[in-house]
Amino acid sequence: MNINEKLMNIQSQLKAHKSQRNTFGKYNYRSQEDILEAVKPLLASVKAILTLSDTIEHIGDSRFYVKATATLTDAEKGEKIEVTAYAREDETQKGMASAQVTGSVSSYARKYALNGLFCIDDTKDSDATNEHGKGEQKKDIELNKQEPINKTPQPKPKTLKELKDEVIAICQVLTDAGKKEETLATIKKISGSQNPLNLKDMKTTSGVLAALKLLK
Repeated sequence: MNINEKLMNIQSQLKAHKSQRNTFGKYNYRSQEDILEAVKPLLASVKAILTLSDTIEHIGDSRFYVKATATLTDAEKGEKIEVTAYAREDETQKGMASAQVTGSVSSYARKYALNGLFCIDDTKDSDATNEHGKGEQKKDIELNKQEPINKTPQPKPKTLKELKDEVIAICQVLTDAGKKEETLATIKKISGSQNPLNLKDMKTTSGVLAALKLLK
């Protein structure tokens, strides 16, 4: 088999289960570790190697992105297929050391690079939809397309969906830190409802997001 046939074989057999649980949003999602655990036996069966790497890229005036690259290498012939994904670091990092922030962004970008490489579709998952929020700390993510590696991505303005996803992610962090009541009170004070899924407009959602970041 050539590298394309090996990748097709892996894609057709890979089953990465959602073993992670977001207790605030009440949904399951899959992590980078779930994908890696599921794909390793398949790599051995087709004699291929998967490697992951990161670089930091400065885009625009002040934005820093983690560029994650997932590389599938044919152990027999040396042929390679690479897929990349980008995730942006938050401007505010309260409650987390800078190394932890970069690490969480790296994990997020690597997950989406793996999604692109192995054709894992998260568009119907709670981890990627506006209706139920996201389980991992949400970053301004640009899903990778299999394009030339040196192509520089153009960052897009945040959508209402992305802002609501960030609110859900921060709610989870604050809940885990024992600040659930304070979190719900803050959301209700600004939006009139304790449920972040009821946020309907950019202005209110941005206000809730800013207030929750101060709680961190």
